[in-house]
Amino acid sequence: MATHSESSENTLRKRRVETSKTHSDDNTPNNEEDTCEAKKKELVTLQTGTYWLTRIVLLRSIAFIYFIAFTVAYNQNKQLIGERGLLPCKDYLLSVKRYVGGKIDMSAFAYTPSILWFLDWTDMDANLDGIALVGMALSGFVLLTGTANMIIMAMLWVLYHSLVSWESQLLETGFLGIFLCPVWSLSQVPPRCPPSLISIWTFRWLIVRIMLGAGLIKIRGDRCWRDLTCMDYHYETQPVPNPMSYYMHQSPWWFHRFEVLSNHFIELIVPLFTFLGRRMCMVNGTLQIVFQVTLIVSGNLSFLNWLTIVPSLACFDDASLGFLFSSGRGAKQAVLDLQAEEAAGWTPKPTRGMLFRRVVNVALGVLIGYLSVPVVLNLLSSKQVMNTSFDPLRIVNTYGAFGSITKERTEVILQGTLNEDPKDPEAVWEEYQFLCKPGDLTRRPCLISPYHYRLDWLMWFAAFQTYEQSEWVIHIAGRLLANDTSILSLMEYNPFQGRDNPRWVRGEHFKYRFTLPGSGPQGKWWVRKRIGAYFPAVDLVALRGYFKSRNWPHPDL
Repeated sequence: MATHSESSENTLRKRRVETSKTHSDDNTPNNEEDTCEAKKKELVTLQTGTYWLTRIVLLRSIAFIYFIAFTVAYNQNKQLIGERGLLPCKDYLLSVKRYVGGKIDMSAFAYTPSILWFLDWTDMDANLDGIALVGMALSGFVLLTGTANMIIMAMLWVLYHSLVSWESQLLETGFLGIFLCPVWSLSQVPPRCPPSLISIWTFRWLIVRIMLGAGLIKIRGDRCWRDLTCMDYHYETQPVPNPMSYYMHQSPWWFHRFEVLSNHFIELIVPLFTFLGRRMCMVNGTLQIVFQVTLIVSGNLSFLNWLTIVPSLACFDDASLGFLFSSGRGAKQAVLDLQAEEAAGWTPKPTRGMLFRRVVNVALGVLIGYLSVPVVLNLLSSKQVMNTSFDPLRIVNTYGAFGSITKERTEVILQGTLNEDPKDPEAVWEEYQFLCKPGDLTRRPCLISPYHYRLDWLMWFAAFQTYEQSEWVIHIAGRLLANDTSILSLMEYNPFQGRDNPRWVRGEHFKYRFTLPGSGPQGKWWVRKRIGAYFPAVDLVALRGYFKSRNWPHPDL
């Protein structure tokens, strides 16, 4: 950070030398330099209305989310969408290619924007790993240095778009992050590229849409949001509860009513504070951050809540974020020097690059405004849809969460046996345990946020459906029959580790509930009741035709 401050100081010294030459030629006192030095001594606190430090905080926050997301991709993508993944991305790309006429051209890219189209598909695992590693390296650089340029941020956006096209909130946030930065410079405080107010407002507009979308979908959705009872169920039935979820679930009824009312206030009323001036905008930012931290503490919702904090940070200017930076050096001192220059009347003469950048900023505002039209119409519609994009690049999207709340938690439990006859009442069925989702009744709920176990999350959705609607569950069963190491790497416990492979695997459907503190069986976090079979017992012989019809590689090969 000291390097960036020195760069700013060098710029100031250069301008002073130029000013000194001018005054020397005119035989007049160097009043401007004296005025600037005086202003520097007087200016010890940051002024309001500038966003130099805000930019640094935003860039580091975006980079943090990117780093987590690319780490998740590196650790899990091969098993999920790799060459022998549950849903190979190569098969998906081939289906898109057939759909658009059999050619890899702009129509294919528009349907699925990904640089995978332009890579060699003979080793898709290497492609996936390479993209993730480059993303980790670039985001790690921005996170550590607090500096970036448009090229780095654009690369991060393209790389993540190539891996995960459905996480629209991160893609939109990452796109907006591109326009926070100078084109080339890697200075934290580049004097000729101040943060655009238009860019700051695009982030504010994002948090307004996220929260209003979430609030409106609740009011229009599940009745429990209107009768204030949704929080009676949420902590128990959310995708992946954490230890605090257990205790929050035990709260008295009146506290759950208060939670729902608070949720409606923060999602439906507070976002409007953004348009009521600096102080009220900061109130909005503060309340949104507190709200997201509360959600982080009470559940494992991946990096979603961390990501929602990012646009909230745009509600704060340099004066309000100065406490995050060291005084007397680094970025904070560089900003003070720039503000002193401006107070003394020293403003850089606009260059062609600066003028072009202003045009780009205006174009960004026009683009976001244009793409926001269908999004706003969706917000106003009684048939509102959530988490939808109206453009293939997912630049401006609709948002929403938990429009409906499940009142009972169901789980799919995978079991295997060494017994030759799966119908034998004496058969011993042993359970597989996933990394985080509920299974073993005595296992404490995990704490993983902001990390994300994608397969655990998918199993939560699968429990709402049948195995015919989630065929990949049968794919998992086949892999377990072969003790496949790739799929087992996404699980915590394999009961057949170091033993013969299971002869049969089945899926059982259970209803899960939290135990009551002090009243449930000792040492248990959950109690469960069997609903029935989720899918019948299967073996590798029975699955051969099933796998072949779906072009899945047979697990025993």
